[in-house]
Amino acid sequence: MAEQGSKEPTVIKKYANRRLYHTGTSSYVTLEDLALMVRQGEEFQVTDAKTGEDITRSVLTQIIFEQENKGQFLLPIAFLRQLIQFYGDNMQALVPRYLEFSLGQFMADQQKLREQFAKGFGTNAFTAGAFGQNPMAAAMEEQVRNNMAIFQEAMRAFTPFAPPKAGETEADPTRKKGK
Repeated sequence: MAEQGSKEPTVIKKYANRRLYHTGTSSYVTLEDLALMVRQGEEFQVTDAKTGEDITRSVLTQIIFEQENKGQFLLPIAFLRQLIQFYGDNMQALVPRYLEFSLGQFMADQQKLREQFAKGFGTNAFTAGAFGQNPMAAAMEEQVRNNMAIFQEAMRAFTPFAPPKAGETEADPTRKKGK
């Protein structure tokens, strides 16, 4: 059996009537079917049937839009606003790589996190506790803070005139002496 990474993605053709055709199964599929394929780790590429143009990004975005419209809110409003602010910004090129890296790390660690929370908090680790606190959400917030700290440190390397860290001043002579 071939490795998943070396396998060519399945081609999905989108027709003018907005129907999606799965060339691997020779059948029409829905956006929900494509969402299931993503969840199962199946790689696919969506092409415009007439022009051959790769429209995978817009179809994946449409799947997210549909999920959000169903009330399955995954993207907080503050995050959406922040994301929109990066369009046209000089940092725009770095955002996709940062998001991909962060989510990749999260996905790599999610099974380990699930196991740790199940051990520490039982099977209800993913639901709100007696005081409305969700232990998993608290751990995720901590992971996001750690990722942001790493990202900010990386950005300092690219910006030679970055402001000093909190608690430091430009004229602070102890900064270089390690006191």
